[in-house]
Amino acid sequence: MSTDDVEKTTNEAVKGLKGIIAADSSICLVNGTEGKLLYRGYNIDELAEHATFEEVSFLLLNGELPTPSQLTEYQDNLKQYRAIEPELIEALKKLPTEALPMALLRTITSMAGVYDPDAESESFEKRLQISMRLISQIPTIVAAIHRVRKGLEPVAPDLSLSHAGNFMYMLNGEKPSEDATRAMDLILTLHAEHGLNASTFTGRVVIATLPDIYSAVTAAIGALKGKLHGGANTEVLKTLFEIGSVENIAPYVKKVREAKGKFMGFGHAVYQVEDPRAKHLKELSRRLGEETGNPKWYEMSVEMEKLVFAEISRNCNVDFYSASLQHYMGIPGELFTCIFAASRIAGWCAHILEQLDGNKIIRPKAHYIGYEERAYVSIGQR
Repeated sequence: MSTDDVEKTTNEAVKGLKGIIAADSSICLVNGTEGKLLYRGYNIDELAEHATFEEVSFLLLNGELPTPSQLTEYQDNLKQYRAIEPELIEALKKLPTEALPMALLRTITSMAGVYDPDAESESFEKRLQISMRLISQIPTIVAAIHRVRKGLEPVAPDLSLSHAGNFMYMLNGEKPSEDATRAMDLILTLHAEHGLNASTFTGRVVIATLPDIYSAVTAAIGALKGKLHGGANTEVLKTLFEIGSVENIAPYVKKVREAKGKFMGFGHAVYQVEDPRAKHLKELSRRLGEETGNPKWYEMSVEMEKLVFAEISRNCNVDFYSASLQHYMGIPGELFTCIFAASRIAGWCAHILEQLDGNKIIRPKAHYIGYEERAYVSIGQR
């Protein structure tokens, strides 16, 4: 057997690179068999219970939780960067309002890099500053997209509010309740990082070629826009609207099973047991359902979770209860993936900075399955 034949038989391609280790990373551990998620060694349960998104994003960027003085300085930096250039708002207003929110986010984020004079800087300090700028400004861009598409003027940031509270304020134009602020903070925390998912890996591949950080983040947004990555919670909400009531859950589950269809928001590519993030959103969905006086969507979700598990023995994932929760928060389903991006920007930037530390361009091999070498045939003989 030739050397080429040996290489071909021992290096068969793994579809989707499933299980392939592509990088060393100290940022996140996703243990699918135990249902454990760690950010920099801290269990997501403890972070969800005790930490704010500001603390979590600082942790992801810097490797350690902030001291009180570090947190105050970091919060001040995020507040300083909240406002976006007026030119970005004007550009957004000129784009088609019927365009998908994620398409608008991708475009305006790319444009933001043009207006940042430090975009091309290669110093660690400037790159860290750009990361903080993006963590702060992506929510402002998302809120502006939401309001412009509705024919409303964007709301200027309120520096008296927390990161999550200000995000809710810019989206809805009114100061959020304590539970709504807590809900947004929790959504941002739980979605902030999840290992080498498709969008994060995309960001690392792009930054490894040494462009600016905005290019890598724009590429990551493009990956998240895909139907197989972001958007599952949007489909969950559509399903709840389609079903309409608790009484219709059982017939719906039966119909999907008979058609061998898929239940959105159930199962996960990594977790073989319960997604550790799901239970935190479930409780807040219950509380906001009570606060709004409309517990139907939460009650439907609970019934659907029970019946689907009985049918297919799969737990719901983080997307499932985030659907009813964000609906209670006044966020339309079409904006859910943008909210995801406003959270995951923290993880993307952490991975981008890690990739740049000792960077090597990412250049895997393809397992060639095409023709052997063959002779060229002139056009008149084909």
